[in-house]
Amino acid sequence: MDVDIVSESENPMLHRTDVTFELTHDEATPERLQVRDSLAAKLNKDADEVVVRKLDTKFGMRKTVGEAKVYDSADAARDVEQDHMLERNKIGVDEEADAEAEAEEA
Repeated sequence: MDVDIVSESENPMLHRTDVTFELTHDEATPERLQVRDSLAAKLNKDADEVVVRKLDTKFGMRKTVGEAKVYDSADAARDVEQDHMLERNKIGVDEEADAEAEAEEA
C-alpha cells in the first residue's frame, strides 16, 4: 500500500492538521486501521493521533482517496472527535476497557 499526501491544512484552533491522501493498493481496499497506521508512519506521528474520517474507493479501481485529522496529541483527538469516530479508529478503547475492568474488580 502506497500513501501519497494530496493536501494538508493547519487548524490551530483544534490542534490538528486536516489531511487529504491517496492510497494505491494491490488487493481490496485496506482496513481503516491499516490506513491509519500507514498514514501515521508517513507523517511521523503516533497512531492514536490520527483519525481516518473517510475512505472512498471507486468501483474497480486500485486507488482510494481519504480524509484524516492529524492531532498534536491523542488527548486533543479524544477531546474533539465524536465517540463513534474514536471507536472506529480504536482510539482510547484500550484505556476505557482497562478502566471498566478495574471498576468491576473493585
